[in-house]
Amino acid sequence: MSEALSPTKPPKVGFVSLGCPKALTDSELILTQLSAEGYETTKTFEGADLVIVNTCGFIDDAVKESLDTIGEALAGNGKVIVTGCLGARADGGGGNLVKGVHPSVLAVTGPHATQEVMEAVHTHLPKPHDPFLDLVPGAFGEAGIKLTPRHYAYLKISEGCNHRCTFCIIPSMRGDLVSRPVGDVLKEARALFEGGVKELLVISQDTSAYGVDVKYRTGFWDGKPVKTRMLELVQTLGEIAEPYGAWVRLHYVYPYPSVDEVVPLMATGRVLPYLDVPFQHSHPDVLKRMKRPASGERNLERIQRWREACPEIVIRSTFIAGFPGETEEEFQHLLGFVREAQIDRAGCFAYSDVSGAVANELPGMLPLEVREERRARFMAVAEEVSTAKLRSRVGATMQVLVDHAPALGRKGGRGRSYADAPEIDGVVHLLPPEKVSKQLKVGEFTRARIVGTQGHDLVAMPV
Repeated sequence: MSEALSPTKPPKVGFVSLGCPKALTDSELILTQLSAEGYETTKTFEGADLVIVNTCGFIDDAVKESLDTIGEALAGNGKVIVTGCLGARADGGGGNLVKGVHPSVLAVTGPHATQEVMEAVHTHLPKPHDPFLDLVPGAFGEAGIKLTPRHYAYLKISEGCNHRCTFCIIPSMRGDLVSRPVGDVLKEARALFEGGVKELLVISQDTSAYGVDVKYRTGFWDGKPVKTRMLELVQTLGEIAEPYGAWVRLHYVYPYPSVDEVVPLMATGRVLPYLDVPFQHSHPDVLKRMKRPASGERNLERIQRWREACPEIVIRSTFIAGFPGETEEEFQHLLGFVREAQIDRAGCFAYSDVSGAVANELPGMLPLEVREERRARFMAVAEEVSTAKLRSRVGATMQVLVDHAPALGRKGGRGRSYADAPEIDGVVHLLPPEKVSKQLKVGEFTRARIVGTQGHDLVAMPV
């Protein structure tokens, strides 16, 4: 038997995943295929036969981090395959940006390119065995390998985006909207719940547009017809999650009127009362310059209706400060919106003049120091709103999903409530339980009484 096929020495692939949850799901697909074909994977460069770097190419800081990581992989290993959004970007001369900076990389692909990545791996590190004859160790059945902790996972329902927002270059890298077949999405969801996932995070570039590209055609799952549309998808995900006592959380939900139909499902507990809505701004003129979809001037009314239908709903959003041409009056309008809308969780970017973005050609580009100053002022207001809402939870008892609990929680632990998505929101700091018999286990739920706040986080006593 050749060394490449030897079960005692499988070829080893180093893997680095950068960027957003959508890039993470691309990484999971590649890792699943690598494992299915018998490759060993590692998070380090040293000792690997080659390295794959999944990059982000949206904002300048992400580009720098990706290019730096590729350089480190080349220095530490020498054999590097690059994939992801940065791989699809061109440099000033029209050539490939990555190849221009790091000409010695073995291959470069764009995002969502599992097959192309595997072809490059096969070229430089032949596969050890037939994937049809072997099982994938550590995988969630049909859902494959996940890079997240085993108790939560991202579920990508579509790829690409039909919008052409002037600040964004993602459609040029990921293409137009392509919705996954609804049966495939639901099959993956069930496999994840069966594998022990307690929180499913639904992601895409535009979750509200799911099915638009296929005219909401009817698919099938479990022998039943299901329309390829957000409402029916969310209803069915809630039904699948219920017997497992699991959470379903929605991300990247554009504020279309159709979202109003989903909110009642949150009120009944079918899915978490949590919406991640990328508003980006509030002033109609700025939204027009951004070419944002949906009617932004009616967002306050929409949020009010959501809260009337589901008082417990938590709204997280992201915004851009210092967009080209933004006046002080328009910025004040944004601050007023955050206060009046009572946005529970808000993030903000100072406008970044990403290469290739149409907005860079708009008149009125603001100095970087003005953009950063406005971002800081925005975050001060957002924190004021958020901390006040957190303080209102003191005294309440909430369900908490435990993320960290050394020694079974005897010294306390850390978790999240329905209001906290992993990585981007706050956490719940769990105190050592008063009852000696009380244990905390990672990936399980516990009830906890909120006793205080700590910055963007809550402090709670397990009960």
